[in-house]
Amino acid sequence: MATPTITLKPSGQKVAQVGFGLWKVPNDSTADVVYGAIKNGYRHFDGACDYGNEKEAGEGINRAIKDGLVKREEVFVTTKLWATFHSPEHVKQIAKKQLADWGLEYFDLYLIHFPLPLQYVDPAERYPPGWSIAADKWETKTAAIPLASTWKAMESLVDEGLVKNIGVCNFQGGLLMDLIRSARIQPSMLQIEHHPYLVQPQLMDLCKDLGIAITAYSSFGPLSYRDLQSPKAMGTSLLFENDVITSMAKKLSRTPAQVLLRWAVQRGLIVIPKSNDATRQKQNLDLFSFELSSHEMDNINSMDKGLRFNDPGDYLNPPQRIFA
Repeated sequence: MATPTITLKPSGQKVAQVGFGLWKVPNDSTADVVYGAIKNGYRHFDGACDYGNEKEAGEGINRAIKDGLVKREEVFVTTKLWATFHSPEHVKQIAKKQLADWGLEYFDLYLIHFPLPLQYVDPAERYPPGWSIAADKWETKTAAIPLASTWKAMESLVDEGLVKNIGVCNFQGGLLMDLIRSARIQPSMLQIEHHPYLVQPQLMDLCKDLGIAITAYSSFGPLSYRDLQSPKAMGTSLLFENDVITSMAKKLSRTPAQVLLRWAVQRGLIVIPKSNDATRQKQNLDLFSFELSSHEMDNINSMDKGLRFNDPGDYLNPPQRIFA
């Protein structure tokens, strides 16, 4: 069964509501993981410069195209503009490098990864550059680059056919509204951290009003951040072990992961889970053969703690409090 889609504005392009996230997929297995995910039915992949595995992800997609599993137009590819490349003179340059890395002629969606411009790092010196100004020093240095100028360069990518849609990640409502006031091409997508500990109902309502689709990342809450030794994640109970989630999973004969993902898609969001296991990949796609009741949805919504795990105000030096 084909995964339901969401139509993006203003392009009218459709994107599968369940995608495959590439964050922390190891380089040496990325190509095979992507190829296997395509075999298992995935048609939407979410990558980024900062993940460091774009070449390998592209190898998996292009192998699947070569083998006749899919056509290019059947695969929706999202990637992101990293924070060191916000200067208008660098946006096209780095987008073209990323296209070359993926081995593609266009991206379906190109997102500003964080509303946090950093000082430029030449890709010839270090790539992906990460957060630090130097490889041997954990220090972040910001750059005075207006958002409107970066967005104008993003719009030029659409004009030139290098990307079909543009959007943003990790934006709050006020900044999103400010962007729209000066935008010639409206953002198609907002990608945000979203799970039962961080429900963000007002931001969701705003995006609905503005006609902006939402992609949820970190749908399983603290799980993805524990191997990063995040103190906040280490001190937070796992959603897979939460009584509300496990009782629903048992009642519905589903996995806790399926319950969490179903809750998100039933709220109208796109989800991008990842798994190296073929069985779990298929389970994560199987979200549309069951529903949660309104009472069950409310019970999960009530778990909200406003708890954010991906916060540069917590882990950067100096702290960058973009969510203040």
